[in-house]
Amino acid sequence: MTMSGPTRVVLRILTGLILAVIYIPLLLVVVNSFNVNKTFAWPPRDFTLDWWRRAAESQGALDALWVSVRVGLAATAIALILGTMIAFALQRFTFYGRDAVSLLVILPIALPGIVTGIALNNAFRTIFGWQLGFVTIVIAHATFCIVTVFNNVIARLRRTGLSLEQASADLGASAFQTFRLVTFPMIRSALLAGGLLAFALSFDEIIVTTFTAGAQQQTLPIWIFNNLFRPNQAPIVNVVAAALIVVSVVPVWLAQRLSGDAESLGH
Repeated sequence: MTMSGPTRVVLRILTGLILAVIYIPLLLVVVNSFNVNKTFAWPPRDFTLDWWRRAAESQGALDALWVSVRVGLAATAIALILGTMIAFALQRFTFYGRDAVSLLVILPIALPGIVTGIALNNAFRTIFGWQLGFVTIVIAHATFCIVTVFNNVIARLRRTGLSLEQASADLGASAFQTFRLVTFPMIRSALLAGGLLAFALSFDEIIVTTFTAGAQQQTLPIWIFNNLFRPNQAPIVNVVAAALIVVSVVPVWLAQRLSGDAESLGH
């Protein structure tokens, strides 16, 4: 597609404006984490590492971080197992209602978070009679983390096809040998990318978590929200938010690199 010179200029300007709206506020959070002024006066008159030291010593932030890490790892593990199994079932087998099942698998990530949170809260408390806590957070996060793994794995299965697995079976390999030596290496990068995205999605989720955490559990995003408007905690919140930006960006970047490397290898 060929574009005229003025069109290219307009698109570049629009792209620059959109990126500025997205990333300048994030950059502001990072800069304010070093701002010596508690009120975040702009421009900063000086910079300090004191807020980072205090954040490292904040027991509330550390406890919330540990909860988020454990929830993210547990939800990712569940998503890897169930998402992969569903992807194989929907890609390799034909059965009545397959399209409906595919829609139901993807639907949780498309629904508004507040709807999912209310639905899960009602199900946990009124139907199952469970106390809200760590387990309910993990289950809630797994419902949408499954989608990221499922999308990555089923996309890889569609690209690879069945020819290599059929050749392995023709050469006398068992089903387990074929999976271990042929299928798994082909989907390994998709699993890793899906797992990284699932962990990042779980780590910074707040809406569904608010409805499923209960009073005893507090993830890092909830801790940030609860302490955002406390004068003594506001600078520490900026530090935690800046660290959270890095924690969220790195898995997404790694997942993108893994997907790109896999594409190159496939070609």
